[in-house]
Parts: sequence; C-alpha cells; structure tokens
Amino acid sequence: MENLLSKKHVLVIGGAGYIGSVLIRKLLLSGCRVRVLDSLLYDNGTSVSGLTENESFSFLYGDFGDKFKLNLALEGITDVVLLAALVGDPICKKYPGKAKITNLDYPKELLAELVGRGIDKFVFTSTCSNYGLRTDDSLADEQSDLNPQSLYAETKVEIEHFIQENLERFDYSPTVLRLATAFGLSERMRFDLTISEFTKDLALGKDLVVYDENTWRPYCNVSDISEAIIKVITASREKINGQVFNVGSDSNNYTKKMIIDLIQKHVKHSRIEYKKGGFDPRNYRVSFSKIEEQLNFRVKFNVEDSIKNLIAALNNKLFSDIEQRKNFYGNYFLTE
Repeated sequence: MENLLSKKHVLVIGGAGYIGSVLIRKLLLSGCRVRVLDSLLYDNGTSVSGLTENESFSFLYGDFGDKFKLNLALEGITDVVLLAALVGDPICKKYPGKAKITNLDYPKELLAELVGRGIDKFVFTSTCSNYGLRTDDSLADEQSDLNPQSLYAETKVEIEHFIQENLERFDYSPTVLRLATAFGLSERMRFDLTISEFTKDLALGKDLVVYDENTWRPYCNVSDISEAIIKVITASREKINGQVFNVGSDSNNYTKKMIIDLIQKHVKHSRIEYKKGGFDPRNYRVSFSKIEEQLNFRVKFNVEDSIKNLIAALNNKLFSDIEQRKNFYGNYFLTE
C-alpha cells in the first residue's frame, strides 16, 4: 500500500475539517503527496497550519465551486476525496440555500470537471443518516431502502443517485462511502456530535438533556473513517468502481442510552434528564459486512476507549478554549 500511495497525489476537498485533518496526516505518513482545498467556513485553518512546511503538502484556500480555484487545485492530482459539505442536519437547516449549492450543485459540477484529467479514484463521503427512520431493528445494508429525514441526508441521497445514473460518463472510478456518525479526537475537534457532546458535557459537570434515548445509531472513529478512505484509494478499480459501502462496525451500533452508560462508567457525578419527542426522529442500525468482506476493512477504535481518551484530554485542559472558540469546535454558523 505504501508503494502505491507514494505514487499518488491526492486532493482532499474539505481537508481542514474534522475527518479531513486526520485523513491528510495519515496520507502523508503513508508517503503520499496531499493537497487540501478548503474554504475554512469555521475559522479552522489552524487544523492544517502545522503541515505547511511539509514538502509533500500544499494548501489552497477557496471554494470548490470556484472553477478557477478548482482548476488550480486539480493540477497534477491523481485522486480526489470530497469531504466538503455543509455537514449535519442543524447547519443545513440553518442555511438551506447554501446547503443546496454546496451539497448538490458543486458536487455535480465537480464530477463533470474531473472527466478527462487522468483521475484514478473519486471518493464521495455520504452518510448512514440516509437510512433515516427504520421500521424495525434489522440491520440496514447498502441495498436497504433510504429514508432521509433531513435536508442534509436528502442532498447526500441525491448525489449518490447522480453518481449511479452517470457512471458511464466518468473515466475515473467513483465510490460512495456512507459514514457512520463520527467520533474520536481530531486536530479540528467537533463537540456537536453525539458521543463527543455527551462526553464533554458530563466530563465538565454540566447538566445534560437526552431526547429519545433508545434510538439507535452507528458510530465510527475519525481515524477508522480515514483508513476506509485510504482502502478505497488503494483498491483495484474492479472492487470499488461505482460501489457503495457503509463505513463503520456492527459492534459500534449504540443507542443514546448505551452511550450515556459508557460515559458514566468513567465520570463520577452526572446530571442527566431523559425526554421524549426530540426534533431528530432518526433510528437505525447498520450492517458493515460488505466493506469488511470486499475491502478487508476492520475498525481499530471502539467507543468506550475513545470516550476515556476524550475525558482524559478534557481533564488535562487540552480543550480549555471550548467556550472562546465554539464555532471551531462545531458546525454552528458560517463565518464567510
């Protein structure tokens, strides 16, 4: 894998974000050249600033919907990973117009722009939120019906369909990765996602209100998500061309209550109130057997270990600026 990656020059669009800032470091360590194109919507440039003196790394500030910037970013690139989006239900609901442009218009234009450039692989990061609200507790696999419950998931489903409907137009290999809800430590940490939000509040002694505690979600560490992306980049085209893979592990399907129980094992005092009727109706468990069997993907991180690591980081003041840099630590509002 290292020999193959040493011949790659990967463009990570949105590479300064929660997942991207972990992915690009893994790529660099594997001997790959990396370029990041990012519009830094959350004032998150410090997540990559320490890499700018690395000869194998380059950064370009800008929006991937800007054709001039995109053309500059694509020079000499062998593979493209699209992480950039308005990520999450709340931010898309807050900026629906921007969400449709960024999550729908720009990706469609990008897919067309990549034709004829000698690109090998294109990775589109979608979401397991596409499964939305399941009618039973069976595990959703890649063939299960999609039931998006938010604008965010609707945009991801539409791009998935667009890719499948236009496969014959592409001279590169596109792959869709439906990511489980991310957790774990990152250079651009997010505290607005379930595991990190619950852990932060309880570790800091705050009151926590949990809605619909028995709803299921799959979770996956940002490091494991990054490894899955690298698996696709290094796989043969026959294995990944036009394929959809859920990214995560069956063992990391949890209800919210189960997450709270894990945190309480490591936090002495906590004040939690459970309520019904939250604004988020999603409830789904997911199967990850396809990516395990076809790409030999296995997660290395479990939820409880990452909870312990995050509690330790919080207790050791590694995130003492949470209140001062709230938007750096979550997708709350756009700074542009």
